[in-house]
Amino acid sequence: MKSIKIIKTGAYFPEILVENSKIEKKFELEDGYIKKRTGIKSRYYTNELPEEMAKKLVQKMFEQNEEYIKDIGLIVVATVTPTQFIPGISNYIQKTLNIQNCICLDMLAGCAGFINAVDIAHKYLSTNIVKKALVVGIEQISKFLDKKDISTSIVFGDGAGAILLEATKEQKKYYSVIQSTIDEKEILRAQINQKNELHIEMKGKEVYKYAVTKTVENIHKLLEETGETLDNIKYIVPHQSNAKIIRAIASRLGKEESKKMYMNIKDIGNTFCASIPIALNEMFEKQLLEKGDKIILLGYGGGLNTGSILLET
Repeated sequence: MKSIKIIKTGAYFPEILVENSKIEKKFELEDGYIKKRTGIKSRYYTNELPEEMAKKLVQKMFEQNEEYIKDIGLIVVATVTPTQFIPGISNYIQKTLNIQNCICLDMLAGCAGFINAVDIAHKYLSTNIVKKALVVGIEQISKFLDKKDISTSIVFGDGAGAILLEATKEQKKYYSVIQSTIDEKEILRAQINQKNELHIEMKGKEVYKYAVTKTVENIHKLLEETGETLDNIKYIVPHQSNAKIIRAIASRLGKEESKKMYMNIKDIGNTFCASIPIALNEMFEKQLLEKGDKIILLGYGGGLNTGSILLET
């Protein structure tokens, strides 16, 4: 089986920047309440449809590098906020990039969706079915927020991110552990109500407990099965759910968050499936990753779905 590598990244943020002060005023919260609770300072909202964001994302990503589009044989989109199902967002991306023949998939796997999408891409790439795969995470969560629900209104934001993967003869490490457990207590749900509107519900305490236990178990399993240790991992790139959760995961892993756990939730909020590719794009732009670095991508959320991927840049 061939190895894979990241050869391009991209991110797109919508036009409406929403600072904490606006939400704190609405809910009559004291200044600094949201930042203290979540680590979030601001987030983006949009009136654009997800497919419109996807179009702008890939146009920006490839406008100076059209040669990267050649040989894209797979487009996988992870989202929980599609506004239509046929054609999918992946088909819109195919049309935007004018790729005549390729495999297009949209998938629902909660906030762990991007991890699942990357793992699907790896299977196609490593078995020579395709040469390149574009993996996208995109969300328009603001459209579906219950504006009276403080638990979700202070956390979520809109955005999109993507990575372009290529099969390579280089010996680069890749391993995944992806698990789903039954959500007996229905702690995180997104469902269509009687008005045909998507409604997001979250039980904060239960989500926290799940997130800081199952993720750590998942990473330990990943390390055990690969024979790696955290000392050999440059960064863990988690789903940007909540700063308190991310710090708790880091603490339970026994590593200082500032050294191993990459976090950029402060300026963009929790963007569900878009959070990991947005973070990866930022890391490459800041030149934080070099060839041969080993990183762990960590996704967790509704399902309950938990997944981690160890890959070499």
